[in-house]
Amino acid sequence: MQGTIRLLSGAVKPGSRLKKPAMNLEQFIIHQRVISLWREILRSTKREQARTFTNRSISWLMSKFYMASPGIPSSSTKGELRSFARGEFERHRNVTDVGHIRYLLSTGKTEFDTMRRYIDEQIS
Repeated sequence: MQGTIRLLSGAVKPGSRLKKPAMNLEQFIIHQRVISLWREILRSTKREQARTFTNRSISWLMSKFYMASPGIPSSSTKGELRSFARGEFERHRNVTDVGHIRYLLSTGKTEFDTMRRYIDEQIS
């Protein structure tokens, strides 16, 4: 009896720990671009307004960095932007078509840039 159980237990292949099948290179690159957009949105909501630096050596470089993407002033606007972005990302979480993901990515970047320009105009 023990020999039979041992024989049958070896015939059953253990299930994979991965919940999803492995991505190919194209899917991996698109996935990284999506994550990059998400991080850019989160960073812009966390970043403070452009500031002045006292150290002259880093002043120019840091002012260029902060002026290129200034922060969002009010916390309510930050929260609205985060919740809107999260809702959009969650809504399209199960999309698997690479062409459709590319479309969503370009649309998301355009919407984010438009929203950032609008907020920058409101600040100044």
